[in-house]
This record gives sequence, C-alpha cells and structure tokens, in this order.
Amino acid sequence: MVDPIHYEDIEVGSVTCYGNYAVTREEVIEFASKYDPQPFHLSDEAAAQTYFGRLSASGWHTAAMAMRMLVDNMQAGRPTASLGSPGIDEIRWRKPVYPGDRLRVENQLLSKRRSTSRPDMGLTRSKSTIYNQDDEVVMTLIANGLIRVRHPEVAGD
Repeated sequence: MVDPIHYEDIEVGSVTCYGNYAVTREEVIEFASKYDPQPFHLSDEAAAQTYFGRLSASGWHTAAMAMRMLVDNMQAGRPTASLGSPGIDEIRWRKPVYPGDRLRVENQLLSKRRSTSRPDMGLTRSKSTIYNQDDEVVMTLIANGLIRVRHPEVAGD
C-alpha cells in the first residue's frame, strides 16, 4: 500500500495544477434547476437581458465543478491523509462560466500549522484559482483543510 501524503509532506508555497472540466449546457440547466433557479441560469432569453448576455453557470455550480476536479486529482495521484475541511474563508466569482468552457485549477498552499488541541492533525490554508480555456480567472477561493500528521508524537510546526 502506498503511504498517503501527510502534513509533513506538504510544503508552503507549493502549487498544484489539475483539471480539464468541460462545462455543458445540460449540466448548467440541471444544476440551476435544483439549486439556483435564477432565470439567467435557466433560459437563453432571460440571460440575454442581463450582464451575462447568455446562459451562464451558477457560481455555486462553478464551486462544485472545482471541488470535483480537486477530488478527481486526489484520487488519480498518491492518496492524501485528508480529514476534510472546516470551511472556506473567501470565494469570489470573477467572470461568468458558460456552457462550452473548459475549467482547470491552480492550487497554492498558503500556510500550514499543527493543531494545538489535536497533535494528530494539521491545518492548511490554500488559494485555488479556477481558469477557463482562455486562461481567464473565473473564480478564486481561499479554503482551510485538515490533514493527518504522520508522527503526532514528534513536536513540530
């Protein structure tokens, strides 16, 4: 069995690039129908009357697509001793995402620290930048993560 990536293995400043997500019209409408049924996410005619100009994906859908790319990347490579996330500090939708776009992610580890109350756990903070096929930034987010410490008995940062 391959040893998963633990707290000790990750380096502040490191950048990981992944993803190649094709946004489809059907998926945009399906997601919006269930979770964000605003007219500009459901109808070409309604969207034409807005800032978007045409049918666009919900920002929450963009966040979900970014999450899918993250999980796919984690599953495709070396396993990670991830323990989930306590939340997102910031999310910004910079540019609309349209059917036909292809999305990718660049993730940079901003900081990490050991938990003071749980020595078996580390906390991370990272910035994800989501780009479309034209290398335009469509979304940014700053997220917090939890990851298992390989050797909790060893004092460390």
